[in-house]
Amino acid sequence: MAKVVCKCGVKRQKGYLYFIDKKGDVSKAKMARGKKKGGKPTKVQKCGIKKRSGYLYFVDKKGNAAEAKMVRGGRRKKKKKK
Repeated sequence: MAKVVCKCGVKRQKGYLYFIDKKGDVSKAKMARGKKKGGKPTKVQKCGIKKRSGYLYFVDKKGNAAEAKMVRGGRRKKKKKK
């Protein structure tokens, strides 16, 4: 389950990818389509989120910065003996 870290309320534009950059701010980059390359990322809003290891940071549907614990490892399938 995701937890809201920073209430930003970012309004999304079509054709852009929104993400949390290395400095903990919300940024956007134009999505690449076919042979067209995506542009350089631009800052949308300054949040200053301190990232913790083992967590995934993203911009949710409401435009807020959220974090969710990453699932690591999982279960291995056992081989059946004949």
